[in-house]
Amino acid sequence: MNDESDDDARDDDQLGEAYEYDDGGEVAAGEEDELVLSSSRVVLPDGERPATIVVRDGVIAAIEPYGPERGIDFGSRALLPGLVDPHVHLNEPGRTEWEGFATGTAAAAAGGVTTVVDMPLNSSPVTTTVAALAVKRSASAGQLFVDAAFHAGLVPGNIGEILPLLDAGVRGVKAFLCHSGIDEFPAATRAELEAAMPLLAEHGVPLLAHAEIATPQPPLADPRRYADYLASRPPEFERRAIELLVDLCRKTGCRTHVVHLADADCLPLLADAKREGLPLTVETCPHYLCFAAEEIADGATEFKCAPPIRSADNRERLWQGLRDGVIDLVASDHSPCPPTMKARDSGRFDEAWGGISSLQLGLPIMATEATRRGFALADVVRWMSEAPGRLAGVATGLRVGAPANIVVFAADRQWDVDGAALEHRHPLTPYHGRRLHGVVQNTFLRGTLTGIPRGRCV
Repeated sequence: MNDESDDDARDDDQLGEAYEYDDGGEVAAGEEDELVLSSSRVVLPDGERPATIVVRDGVIAAIEPYGPERGIDFGSRALLPGLVDPHVHLNEPGRTEWEGFATGTAAAAAGGVTTVVDMPLNSSPVTTTVAALAVKRSASAGQLFVDAAFHAGLVPGNIGEILPLLDAGVRGVKAFLCHSGIDEFPAATRAELEAAMPLLAEHGVPLLAHAEIATPQPPLADPRRYADYLASRPPEFERRAIELLVDLCRKTGCRTHVVHLADADCLPLLADAKREGLPLTVETCPHYLCFAAEEIADGATEFKCAPPIRSADNRERLWQGLRDGVIDLVASDHSPCPPTMKARDSGRFDEAWGGISSLQLGLPIMATEATRRGFALADVVRWMSEAPGRLAGVATGLRVGAPANIVVFAADRQWDVDGAALEHRHPLTPYHGRRLHGVVQNTFLRGTLTGIPRGRCV
């Protein structure tokens, strides 16, 4: 994407004149130690309105009436709070050739994400021990363009590590209820869940569950047909897992989070659990809200993920789940791999790694698709900043006293995705060539542009 407008260039000039850059591209406040950003569209906790944001020492010091004559005026380009993505596979150490802290967090920054929460796989070692968590934090040093937090994993045999991992500051504990795709991270059974969930409830930390309970399926009749792959992971996989999770959530009081919901038929079950008052939250992903099974060509393995992308009707019912508040948030489940692992030459879904690369694209994808359905930018902020921040215990929002994590978003600009131009380690993405509305122009992390790796482990 190289379509910088005159307004963008003018704002870059203003940034350069008003603030000091270091040789890594950082912008910091000038002599008054103050950064002032204005827009006619600022998405605040109580709604969108014109405003001026004053930043001092990396913190929002004041939110004032719109005063474009002071500091930098972004006009109609929106100012949003930095996004939180609580479901990212960065894979370092051990599988850095899939993705790593530097490339993954650079992509996050370019997409307006200021905090990522790393999943306990597919790194090696997987984050199922305190020692492995320490190795991961050490590997991230000097590489983070945004802040990073960490989830731990629940697997057979590591129940003794759960409390030490909680004490070490993990934001959630992830369990797979089916094979994870790598043998180092086996599925948790009901026994592991029943042992761990009371501990998590006591500490107020959520269990995050890949909600599929799989049963043996016949080999794909035609491994290149997407319809055959879709049939191999039927909706019943998700329903069985969610029924188990609701039952255990009720019995233990553990905060329980269903990751990447794909099956809209589960929404009534989840709605009933929420009406009961259970501490249950639900996420879905941009790919389930954007694509439809009917549109996926045979052999197009870049679309493979688990649970699979389902029908167009299912997609629209997921949108209704967001509208109704049954689905709380949207996360990327950024799960990249080397292109050779996607079996592009053969087009065989049974041989391809399941995962979608989209970390940099979430905001424009969601802005594009949400606008088509009558939602506002404030809705997107709620799904991608406020709700995931609550899940992960990360401060969000443009409010006085909050970290100055701010995104400048040109919502009306259109562009075509070029996978090779993204910051992800590998260019393969199912969004390649797709026209999106909305460009992340700048991302500020604690009041500085994200041009150098100044992120922290949080």
